[in-house]
Amino acid sequence: MNPLHTPHTESSSIALTSGDICVVNKTGMSPTLCVVVAIENAIIECYEILAFNDDVSDLDIFVFDDDSVNGSAQYVDLRFPLFAGSLDVASYQGKISTLNLERLLRALVQRQVKRYSQTKFLHKDFLPGSSTVPVSGKVMDSDDIEHLVDASLDGWLTTGRFNAQFEKALAEFIGVKHVLTVNSGSSANLLALTALTSPKLGDKALQKGDEVITVAAGFPTTVNPILQNGLVPVFVDITLPSYNIDVSQLEAALSDKTRAIMMAHTLGNTFNIDAVVAFAREHNLWLIEDCCDALGTTYSPDTELTDYRGQAIALDEPRHVGTFGDIATLSFYPAHHITMGEGGAVYTNNGQLKLILESFRDWGRDCFCEPGQDNTCKKRFSYQLGQLPCGYDHKYTYSHLGYNLKITDMQAAVGLSQLAKVTGFIEKRKANFQRLYAGLSSLQDYLLLPEAENNADPSWFGFAITLKQSNRADFIQYLEQHKIANRLVFGGNLIKQPYFEQQSYRIVGELMVTDQVMNDSLWLGVFPGLSDEMIDYMIDTIQSYFKV
Repeated sequence: MNPLHTPHTESSSIALTSGDICVVNKTGMSPTLCVVVAIENAIIECYEILAFNDDVSDLDIFVFDDDSVNGSAQYVDLRFPLFAGSLDVASYQGKISTLNLERLLRALVQRQVKRYSQTKFLHKDFLPGSSTVPVSGKVMDSDDIEHLVDASLDGWLTTGRFNAQFEKALAEFIGVKHVLTVNSGSSANLLALTALTSPKLGDKALQKGDEVITVAAGFPTTVNPILQNGLVPVFVDITLPSYNIDVSQLEAALSDKTRAIMMAHTLGNTFNIDAVVAFAREHNLWLIEDCCDALGTTYSPDTELTDYRGQAIALDEPRHVGTFGDIATLSFYPAHHITMGEGGAVYTNNGQLKLILESFRDWGRDCFCEPGQDNTCKKRFSYQLGQLPCGYDHKYTYSHLGYNLKITDMQAAVGLSQLAKVTGFIEKRKANFQRLYAGLSSLQDYLLLPEAENNADPSWFGFAITLKQSNRADFIQYLEQHKIANRLVFGGNLIKQPYFEQQSYRIVGELMVTDQVMNDSLWLGVFPGLSDEMIDYMIDTIQSYFKV
């Protein structure tokens, strides 16, 4: 053992505890002012306190936020723990505040987390043909883990300070007034549609048996909330190569029961917002935009559109998807643009809908106080609602048949860290898409490549391709043999899924393109964890399949 780390373990009259400041005078070193962080088996673990005028610009330090330490000493050097025994302690000098001790211990934990992350997220070389090319995945670094640990050290666990920061930061990024986190993108879709059944909406509330226009080529939980609320989905076909709704069928889908439109921006590519929003406003329909695959996608309308208040939307100016309709949804599952493990969000510019969404998310309660807060409205014991006695506690008054769909603050902390990197993630997705598109352009006799919707700047979730001649099963087997992961376009044609056999729905036309996608389409990854080398390997491998 290093003699400087060998403590004298004999007893001394100076009794120390965590947070104490003392002078350590060990053999072979100068007297050192230290703060004690732990004492175990008579061994004192402490860290050196540095003078105010020391050069600390390149050090891993902790900074006191009050005058716990007298004189000019203001910093703690976190790099090197000093281990001492009681006989090595020359004098007791005071004690730092409890708050500073907690902050110091937290800083030491985070330092270890950073060390761990340097190994955990170490770059791994790509070996073509041996390494897997994932279709999606999370991209994490030490900052994400530090945020996660920081939130866990609070001990608050449920939604708290990190969630409040995340909702605010996400709202600013999207350019929307209200964001509410939920425990998944699927829950976000359920919450968005269910909110429109609220009796607080009066005549505009959706009623059982009402119809909602959507598409069958997508993920089940975009459509399931329609069924779960006793409504009837009306399916229209899609177009290629956008993989989104064929807007020419909207009029045919309309009936006297149509009350809403709900569908996704597929794989990050927008549907025709000009046509869909104009149709929704003309017929006074609710519009829910499922943006789970499209965080960062923007659209520049060139048609005169209005928002939910009837105010004009600026022409030819990029605007985030989800801000055109009434409610929008996001997912933060690891496959998506940012992640918090499980998680999602709903967002809206409509203040009334925000309160309704919040109620359905939080058990259906009428109260809108934040967790840990009481009597925000100043009328907690003054309401007369339902058939409850006057003054019944507003925190235990329920206006909706609701759920509990909140996230934990640890999830929100990771989301906040991820959100700080979202611009880079989006740009990498776009770059990967463009590189893959350029590389596969020579195969357009064999493959139908994806195209962005007019006026859209997609933040691509995936790269969809439809085979023109080859058998998809053979092609997928070839990709799998070469360790190139891929996925089908979600549920294909949802009405042909087993669970749809007992559901009520209506179809416009024959959904021929939807069936084509179900039989001949798949998508490849473009997520930011894919390097140029991986993209080039995909291109070379696919070209070899078609012998080009």
